[in-house]
Formats: sequence, structure tokens, C-alpha cells
Amino acid sequence: MKLYYSPGACSMASHVILHEIGKPFEVEQVSTKTKVMESGRDYWAINPKGAVPALEIAEGEILTEGPAILQYIADSNGATDLAPPAGTLARARVNEMLSFVGSELHKAFSPIFQPGKTDAEKDAAREMVGKKFAWLESCLADGRAYLTGSAFTVADAYAFVVASWANVTGISLAAWPNLTAYVERIAVRPSVQATLKAEGLA
Repeated sequence: MKLYYSPGACSMASHVILHEIGKPFEVEQVSTKTKVMESGRDYWAINPKGAVPALEIAEGEILTEGPAILQYIADSNGATDLAPPAGTLARARVNEMLSFVGSELHKAFSPIFQPGKTDAEKDAAREMVGKKFAWLESCLADGRAYLTGSAFTVADAYAFVVASWANVTGISLAAWPNLTAYVERIAVRPSVQATLKAEGLA
């Protein structure tokens, strides 16, 4: 498999899960601004949506959208610890968290990264991010180690990456101690450390 990624973007979650699996894979960096890959090729030819991540499964077989990629990597490698079996409540809980991170938390951050947004609009987005963080804080308040319980899953990889954007958007996690501890707990995983190093972020 080959992952197309941009350092620090949501594609980092897929990168982390590939390291969790521990099987050989390739990566190629993409400029999200120019849509040119490090090889000089046009990324639009890989993913017509222009976004990362994209996963090349086989020649001409490209999978896009982070949550789909995360689940495919886990499922195709039999990693039921990372993604419980389909049809189980445990799997539905993981999908519940994947959906929240993608449609609520990730989306809340978007205005902060968009050029042309006013300071007021960015401040409003930070406030919305805070509300999403508060919900995650409440989920973690029962002492669970990860979003759905005691096991690290694909949802945690995605949540970790998006929550980490607080560091570059002027949002302090200090108001959410459970979330802070959660992010710190995931940050020291070997898969995350390997990904940070590979993406030039550590």
C-alpha cells in the first residue's frame, strides 16, 4: 500500500495506523497548496478531490476519505483491536467517534486554516472547537484510556491528530485535563513517534 499525505494533516492518522499494523508500506508527500507530489507528479491525477489522504491499494485502485482508509487498513489486516468486527456494537462505537471527529471536530477547525477569514471568524471557530473539546472531555471523564474504552482504535488516531491542531491554532488544551492527558498518552505511542519523525515533525 502507498499513502499520499501532507505533514501534520488529517492524513497523519492513516500514517499512524499503517505503523500500528507493522507491515511494509510506501508514502509520498503532497503539497496541499500546489497539489504537486514530491515526485513532481500532479496529485489531481491520484485524487480528483485534491485532498489527502489517498491510499493506493493496487495499480489504479485508489481509496480516499480518511475514515474509510483507516477502517480498510485495519480490516484488511485483521486488526480487530484497531477496528472491531463489523456488526458489533464496539464497531458502531468506533464509527460513532470517527463520525464525530470528521463531521464535528475536524470541520470546526476548518475556518481557522482558511485564508481570508477575519480574526472574528477565526475566534468564533476556536470557540466552536472548544465546545467539541468539551464533549470529548466529558467522554473521557469516566477514566477510560481511549475514546471507546481501554483499547486504542482508528478513531483515536484521527482524534489525536485533529486535537493536536490546537498547538498551531492558538488553542490551549489546559481547560480540558482529561483530553490533555489523552493526547499526551497517544503521543508517546511508537507508531505516533515513528509517524512524527517520518513527516519531519519531530
